[in-house]
Amino acid sequence: MQNFKTIAVCGAGTMGTGIAQTLIVNGFNTIVYELNDAVISKSKISIANSLELLVTKGKIGATEKEKALSKISYTNNLQEVSADLIIEAIIEDIDAKLNLFKALMPYNTNNTIYSSNTSSISINAIAEALGNNTHIVGLHFFNPATIMKLVEVIRSKYTADDVVNDLLILCKTLQKTPVVCNDAPGFIVNRVARHFYLQAMDLVEQEKINVEEIDSIMVANGFKMGPFKLMDLIGLDINYNVSKIVYHDLQQPERLKPSPLQASLVKEGKLGKKTGEGFYKY
Repeated sequence: MQNFKTIAVCGAGTMGTGIAQTLIVNGFNTIVYELNDAVISKSKISIANSLELLVTKGKIGATEKEKALSKISYTNNLQEVSADLIIEAIIEDIDAKLNLFKALMPYNTNNTIYSSNTSSISINAIAEALGNNTHIVGLHFFNPATIMKLVEVIRSKYTADDVVNDLLILCKTLQKTPVVCNDAPGFIVNRVARHFYLQAMDLVEQEKINVEEIDSIMVANGFKMGPFKLMDLIGLDINYNVSKIVYHDLQQPERLKPSPLQASLVKEGKLGKKTGEGFYKY
């Protein structure tokens, strides 16, 4: 069994920051690799504020907060990213992910596990581009990573069984609920959820009902959040890219055709909460 003494998170955006906080609260030494100094500063503030809120709510003590903060370090130097497990949480672009993994390999061992937090890019394709690597796997957390329990552990056709087993144990240690799936377009959640988003947008495009009404109806029927507020939280660019990948990889069925409404908002730079406007204004 792999003993994860040090875990590296590559990317200090919303997902990377949430994953890093989850790791340090549960006692793991964590390196966060990020090139952008402004993003590093924002990540540090976000984690400090989030932990302070947990103290205020009585969920952790002040000593636990300080202990967690002592577990994290930030770097923009790739040579300092040496770990037992690497969790990639950068942009949804396969070339960027491959370049990152290739650059990290000289500074890590043959036992290092390279995981991608991708929500839609093929883990098989990543593993094949890296020489059918048995230590490549998908580790898909959901936003916000500090709260959402589900984690998809995505097995490529090359992934070693012990790698999957080690990540299952890790996820449970992080108090998450892991599910294992073989690599397939959209994995499990994003494959199932396409209709939740696409049908809602289709109704709005046909002027059958508006955004607010759909969200209200879904919440009234037991959903914690309607499709439009959820897309705004995820990021319309990310959600739209997932739709495009699933649509393409499943041979472009009409039922999964990406929404022109969403495409238009993405083109305008209205990406949801992170830009201040998406389907809603913030």
